[in-house]
Amino acid sequence: MKKVTLGNGLQVVLKEMHHAPVASFWIWYRVGSRNEVPGITGISHWVEHMLFKGTPSFPQGEFDKVVAREGGVFNGMTWLDWTTYFETLPSDRFDLALRIEADRMVNSLFDAQELEKERTVVISEREGAENFPEWLLEEEVQAAAYRLHPYRHQVLGWKQDLQHMTRDDLWQYYRAYYAPNNAIAVATGDFQSDALLARIEELFGAIPPGPELPVVRASEPPQRGERRVVVEGEGQTAYLQMVFHAVPATHPDYFPLVVLDTVLGGAKPMSFFGGGTSNRSSRLYKALVDTELAADVDSSMPSTLDPFLFSFSATLRPGRTLEEVEAALWAELERVAQEPITPEELAKAIKQTRAQFAYSSESVSNQGFWLGFSEIVASTEWFDSYLDNLAAVTAEDVQRVAKEYLAKSRRTVGWYVPQG
Repeated sequence: MKKVTLGNGLQVVLKEMHHAPVASFWIWYRVGSRNEVPGITGISHWVEHMLFKGTPSFPQGEFDKVVAREGGVFNGMTWLDWTTYFETLPSDRFDLALRIEADRMVNSLFDAQELEKERTVVISEREGAENFPEWLLEEEVQAAAYRLHPYRHQVLGWKQDLQHMTRDDLWQYYRAYYAPNNAIAVATGDFQSDALLARIEELFGAIPPGPELPVVRASEPPQRGERRVVVEGEGQTAYLQMVFHAVPATHPDYFPLVVLDTVLGGAKPMSFFGGGTSNRSSRLYKALVDTELAADVDSSMPSTLDPFLFSFSATLRPGRTLEEVEAALWAELERVAQEPITPEELAKAIKQTRAQFAYSSESVSNQGFWLGFSEIVASTEWFDSYLDNLAAVTAEDVQRVAKEYLAKSRRTVGWYVPQG
């Protein structure tokens, strides 16, 4: 693997993989909902959409046609800490990906009519999410769990902000954050690193760096007691969520919490490209689903730049109450804090997580995802040492973090109460 920083601040990560004539190119921008303030929530996601709306060299709709014509796939994503775009192509057509990303880094049009069309799209996307009670509950719980940090709002933003943002808001945001000094170029696959680096320098090297960006200084104050929210809405099904303030990916307790997550809720897909296994052998499945308290149960411990949330959720079965499901969930969390997990549970959790790591990093696209994502939330060295850090977790570590982080004073509980 080769890592270089160009004169304009663009970080470049190259990893040759010659097992197939395919290569993947990713551009990662250090901008997501974490960088937003009230009044422009959802702007990162909206700007991501606008970069698919064309440049003078690739007019509206041309990105799709040229990539498909060359036998490739492409997409873009926005999350809490980042925005990314990628193209995966036959290696002899790979230059197209570089030309597209260098072009739209500086030449995206933000046509006023297209922007208004996209306003309708992003509002519709949010309204579609509002059809799901779990999403509505998650939004309220997340907003209650955070008082200061911008993690308090969803990536889709608040509808009121989406209705009132202007073209100038989006254009200025694009000019500030979509710049080489705020970006990471990642290439994985069948290429020669020296030649590819020279081509990246040729296409991206002359792009001027953007302005000095505001630092996200918000640090969430300690939570001094349990918080609760109740959401009422349509439907026949009740939902429960319980979240706890956790740690960023670089914290020493991150890996014990990942193992704890697997013990409680099962191993998770570790990228945005599928994977995952059944969680039927996990503690929470046995305690809530096998006992017919809940139809489904899940947990999540994401890898983030700043401290995010260790979350648990359950879909209630008909005839069950939120009180009894919450009590059963809390009993399992208390048990794992009071009693060490068994050596067999520890070994199984680490093995399952290792398997998910392998599944999520086997293709050139997945490798491109992992290398860029890791550089955003930590570093590529964090990625390289992931399995070693995982293997070093002990049962005592798991019990210690359960006792510290799954404390009642750190939790926010949400109930979705259906109105029929």
